[in-house]
Amino acid sequence: MPLKTLIVDDEPIARQVLREELELIPGVEVMGEADNGAKALDQIARHRPDLVLLDLQMPAMSGFEVVSGIRRGSHMPVIVIVTAYDSYAVKAFEAGAIDYLLKPVGQERLRQAVERASRVSGRQAVERLAQLQEVAAPASGPRPRKIVGKVGEEYFLLDAAEIVAFQAEGDLVWIFTARKKYFATQTLKVIEQRLGHGNFERIHRNALINVDHVRKMSALSSQRWLITLSNDQEFIASKRRAHRVRQLLGG
Repeated sequence: MPLKTLIVDDEPIARQVLREELELIPGVEVMGEADNGAKALDQIARHRPDLVLLDLQMPAMSGFEVVSGIRRGSHMPVIVIVTAYDSYAVKAFEAGAIDYLLKPVGQERLRQAVERASRVSGRQAVERLAQLQEVAAPASGPRPRKIVGKVGEEYFLLDAAEIVAFQAEGDLVWIFTARKKYFATQTLKVIEQRLGHGNFERIHRNALINVDHVRKMSALSSQRWLITLSNDQEFIASKRRAHRVRQLLGG
Protein backbone atom coordinates (compact mmCIF):
# COMPACT_ATOMS: atom_id res chain seq x y z
CA MET A 1 0.00 0.00 0.00
CA PRO A 2 1.34 3.47 -0.82
CA LEU A 3 2.21 5.81 2.06
CA LYS A 4 -0.56 8.42 1.87
CA THR A 5 1.07 11.77 2.62
CA LEU A 6 -0.30 15.21 3.46
CA ILE A 7 1.85 18.34 3.04
CA VAL A 8 1.09 21.20 5.44
CA ASP A 9 2.86 24.51 4.84
CA ASP A 10 1.65 28.07 4.36
CA GLU A 11 4.25 28.75 1.64
CA PRO A 12 3.18 27.60 -1.87
CA ILE A 13 6.76 27.18 -3.07
CA ALA A 14 7.65 25.04 -0.06
CA ARG A 15 4.66 22.76 -0.75
CA GLN A 16 5.56 22.51 -4.43
CA VAL A 17 9.17 21.57 -3.67
CA LEU A 18 8.11 18.89 -1.19
CA ARG A 19 5.52 17.47 -3.61
CA GLU A 20 8.05 17.25 -6.45
CA GLU A 21 10.60 15.56 -4.21
CA LEU A 22 8.05 13.12 -2.80
CA GLU A 23 6.88 12.15 -6.28
CA LEU A 24 10.40 10.84 -6.93
CA ILE A 25 10.20 8.45 -3.96
CA PRO A 26 8.61 5.05 -4.74
CA GLY A 27 5.70 3.99 -2.56
CA VAL A 28 4.57 7.53 -1.67
CA GLU A 29 1.20 9.01 -2.64
CA VAL A 30 0.73 12.74 -2.02
CA MET A 31 -2.97 12.77 -1.20
CA GLY A 32 -3.28 16.48 -0.50
CA GLU A 33 -1.91 19.82 0.63
CA ALA A 34 -2.99 22.34 3.25
CA ASP A 35 -1.87 25.95 3.58
CA ASN A 36 -3.13 26.47 7.12
CA GLY A 37 -3.88 24.55 10.30
CA ALA A 38 -7.65 24.43 9.94
CA LYS A 39 -7.44 22.86 6.48
CA ALA A 40 -4.82 20.44 7.75
CA LEU A 41 -7.10 19.19 10.54
CA ASP A 42 -9.99 18.83 8.09
CA GLN A 43 -7.92 16.76 5.65
CA ILE A 44 -6.45 14.62 8.42
CA ALA A 45 -9.97 13.82 9.66
CA ARG A 46 -11.45 13.16 6.20
CA HIS A 47 -8.59 11.45 4.33
CA ARG A 48 -6.68 9.79 7.21
CA PRO A 49 -3.14 10.16 5.83
CA ASP A 50 -0.35 7.84 6.97
CA LEU A 51 2.22 10.64 7.06
CA VAL A 52 1.94 14.40 7.65
CA LEU A 53 4.83 16.70 6.72
CA LEU A 54 4.04 19.58 9.06
CA ASP A 55 5.47 23.09 9.09
CA LEU A 56 5.58 24.63 12.56
CA GLN A 57 5.55 28.34 11.76
CA MET A 58 2.17 29.15 10.23
CA PRO A 59 -0.17 32.12 10.77
CA ALA A 60 -3.31 31.74 12.89
CA MET A 61 -2.51 28.16 13.92
CA SER A 62 0.97 26.79 14.54
CA GLY A 63 2.08 23.27 13.78
CA PHE A 64 1.92 22.33 17.45
CA GLU A 65 -1.65 23.66 17.61
CA VAL A 66 -2.49 21.43 14.66
CA VAL A 67 -1.10 18.49 16.62
CA SER A 68 -3.28 19.41 19.61
CA GLY A 69 -6.35 19.43 17.38
CA ILE A 70 -5.92 15.93 15.91
CA ARG A 71 -8.56 13.60 17.29
CA ARG A 72 -7.14 10.30 18.40
CA GLY A 73 -8.50 7.19 16.77
CA SER A 74 -7.57 3.82 15.35
CA HIS A 75 -5.75 5.38 12.39
CA MET A 76 -3.27 8.07 13.37
CA PRO A 77 -0.75 9.80 11.11
CA VAL A 78 2.98 9.82 11.67
CA ILE A 79 4.26 13.38 12.07
CA VAL A 80 7.46 14.69 10.46
CA ILE A 81 8.30 18.27 11.35
CA VAL A 82 9.50 20.48 8.48
CA THR A 83 10.72 23.95 9.40
CA ALA A 84 13.41 26.55 8.78
CA TYR A 85 14.17 26.91 12.50
CA ASP A 86 16.66 24.52 14.11
CA SER A 87 15.72 25.81 17.57
CA TYR A 88 12.51 23.75 17.44
CA ALA A 89 14.43 20.45 17.30
CA VAL A 90 14.33 19.87 21.05
CA LYS A 91 10.61 20.38 21.42
CA ALA A 92 9.82 18.42 18.26
CA PHE A 93 11.73 15.37 19.38
CA GLU A 94 10.52 15.61 22.95
CA ALA A 95 7.07 15.62 21.51
CA GLY A 96 7.46 12.35 19.64
CA ALA A 97 7.90 13.51 16.05
CA ILE A 98 9.35 10.65 14.00
CA ASP A 99 11.79 13.00 12.28
CA TYR A 100 12.77 16.64 11.96
CA LEU A 101 13.66 18.22 8.61
CA LEU A 102 15.29 21.59 8.12
CA LYS A 103 14.43 23.68 5.06
CA PRO A 104 15.56 23.48 2.34
CA VAL A 105 15.01 19.74 2.52
CA GLY A 106 17.37 17.61 0.44
CA GLN A 107 16.11 14.62 -1.55
CA GLU A 108 18.15 12.04 0.36
CA ARG A 109 17.20 13.45 3.77
CA LEU A 110 13.52 13.44 2.80
CA ARG A 111 13.83 9.87 1.59
CA GLN A 112 15.30 8.84 4.96
CA ALA A 113 12.39 10.46 6.80
CA VAL A 114 9.85 8.71 4.58
CA GLU A 115 11.55 5.34 5.09
CA ARG A 116 11.55 5.89 8.84
CA ALA A 117 7.86 6.84 8.80
CA SER A 118 6.97 3.74 6.75
CA ARG A 119 8.44 1.52 9.48
CA VAL A 120 6.21 2.95 12.23
CA SER A 121 3.36 0.63 13.16
CA GLY A 122 -0.18 1.79 13.86
CA ARG A 123 0.27 1.40 17.60
CA GLN A 124 3.52 3.36 17.57
CA ALA A 125 1.83 6.15 15.60
CA VAL A 126 -0.88 6.42 18.26
CA GLU A 127 1.73 6.49 21.04
CA ARG A 128 3.82 9.15 19.29
CA LEU A 129 0.82 11.35 18.62
CA ALA A 130 -0.11 11.10 22.30
CA GLN A 131 3.40 12.32 23.18
CA LEU A 132 3.12 15.20 20.73
CA GLN A 133 -0.20 16.28 22.17
CA GLU A 134 1.12 16.19 25.72
CA VAL A 135 3.87 18.65 24.75
CA ALA A 136 1.62 20.80 22.58
CA ALA A 137 -0.84 21.14 25.49
CA PRO A 138 1.31 20.36 28.55
CA ALA A 139 -0.21 19.28 31.82
CA SER A 140 0.50 21.15 35.02
CA GLY A 141 2.82 18.45 36.36
CA PRO A 142 6.49 18.13 35.43
CA ARG A 143 7.48 16.02 32.43
CA PRO A 144 10.52 13.72 32.33
CA ARG A 145 13.71 15.56 31.46
CA LYS A 146 14.91 14.86 27.93
CA ILE A 147 17.95 16.03 26.03
CA VAL A 148 18.39 15.98 22.24
CA GLY A 149 21.69 14.70 20.87
CA LYS A 150 22.79 14.78 17.26
CA VAL A 151 25.00 12.41 15.24
CA GLY A 152 25.45 13.46 11.63
CA GLU A 153 22.02 14.40 10.31
CA GLU A 154 20.10 12.33 12.87
CA TYR A 155 18.68 13.47 16.20
CA PHE A 156 18.31 11.22 19.25
CA LEU A 157 16.13 11.79 22.31
CA LEU A 158 18.11 10.88 25.44
CA ASP A 159 16.92 10.29 28.98
CA ALA A 160 18.79 12.43 31.50
CA ALA A 161 19.57 9.33 33.56
CA GLU A 162 21.57 7.71 30.75
CA ILE A 163 23.77 10.77 30.23
CA VAL A 164 27.13 10.53 31.99
CA ALA A 165 28.46 14.02 31.30
CA PHE A 166 28.39 17.12 29.12
CA GLN A 167 31.63 18.73 28.02
CA ALA A 168 32.12 22.01 26.17
CA GLU A 169 34.88 22.54 23.64
CA GLY A 170 34.68 26.15 22.53
CA ASP A 171 31.25 26.63 20.95
CA LEU A 172 30.62 22.88 20.77
CA VAL A 173 29.02 20.83 23.55
CA TRP A 174 29.34 17.05 23.62
CA ILE A 175 26.99 14.63 25.36
CA PHE A 176 28.53 11.41 26.70
CA THR A 177 26.63 8.24 27.51
CA ALA A 178 28.09 4.89 28.50
CA ARG A 179 28.88 3.93 24.90
CA LYS A 180 28.33 6.90 22.62
CA LYS A 181 29.12 10.57 22.06
CA TYR A 182 26.57 13.06 20.71
CA PHE A 183 26.65 16.70 19.67
CA ALA A 184 24.33 18.83 21.82
CA THR A 185 21.87 21.23 20.21
CA GLN A 186 22.07 23.71 23.11
CA THR A 187 24.75 25.52 25.08
CA LEU A 188 26.05 24.12 28.37
CA LYS A 189 24.38 26.96 30.28
CA VAL A 190 20.98 26.26 28.70
CA ILE A 191 21.34 22.52 29.33
CA GLU A 192 22.19 23.15 32.99
CA GLN A 193 19.14 25.39 33.40
CA ARG A 194 16.95 22.86 31.64
CA LEU A 195 18.03 20.00 33.89
CA GLY A 196 17.42 22.11 36.98
CA HIS A 197 18.59 21.20 40.45
CA GLY A 198 19.06 17.47 40.59
CA ASN A 199 21.73 14.91 39.85
CA PHE A 200 23.81 17.10 37.55
CA GLU A 201 26.58 19.26 38.92
CA ARG A 202 28.86 21.76 37.20
CA ILE A 203 32.38 20.79 38.29
CA HIS A 204 34.18 23.04 35.82
CA ARG A 205 33.13 25.88 33.56
CA ASN A 206 33.36 23.39 30.67
CA ALA A 207 31.97 20.27 32.35
CA LEU A 208 28.63 19.16 33.77
CA ILE A 209 28.49 15.64 35.23
CA ASN A 210 25.79 13.23 36.38
CA VAL A 211 26.69 12.44 39.99
CA ASP A 212 24.90 9.08 39.72
CA HIS A 213 27.71 8.04 37.36
CA VAL A 214 30.57 9.00 39.68
CA ARG A 215 32.66 5.91 40.40
CA LYS A 216 35.71 7.32 42.14
CA MET A 217 37.01 10.55 43.70
CA SER A 218 40.73 10.92 44.33
CA ALA A 219 42.54 13.84 45.97
CA LEU A 220 45.28 15.21 43.71
CA SER A 221 46.25 17.97 46.13
CA SER A 222 44.73 19.96 48.95
CA GLN A 223 42.74 21.97 46.41
CA ARG A 224 42.11 19.61 43.49
CA TRP A 225 40.27 16.30 43.04
CA LEU A 226 40.12 13.77 40.22
CA ILE A 227 36.60 12.53 39.51
CA THR A 228 36.21 9.30 37.53
CA LEU A 229 32.88 8.47 35.91
CA SER A 230 31.27 5.15 34.94
CA ASN A 231 32.45 5.46 31.33
CA ASP A 232 36.05 5.99 32.60
CA GLN A 233 36.01 9.70 31.79
CA GLU A 234 38.07 11.77 34.21
CA PHE A 235 37.56 15.37 35.27
CA ILE A 236 39.57 17.57 37.58
CA ALA A 237 37.50 19.60 40.02
CA SER A 238 38.32 22.18 42.65
CA LYS A 239 37.98 21.23 46.31
CA ARG A 240 34.79 23.28 46.56
CA ARG A 241 33.22 21.60 43.51
CA ALA A 242 34.29 18.13 44.65
CA HIS A 243 32.75 18.80 48.06
CA ARG A 244 29.46 19.65 46.37
CA VAL A 245 29.56 16.34 44.46
CA ARG A 246 30.20 14.45 47.67
CA GLN A 247 27.21 16.18 49.27
CA LEU A 248 24.98 15.09 46.40
CA LEU A 249 26.27 11.54 46.77
CA GLY A 250 25.35 11.66 50.45
CA GLY A 251 28.95 11.66 51.66
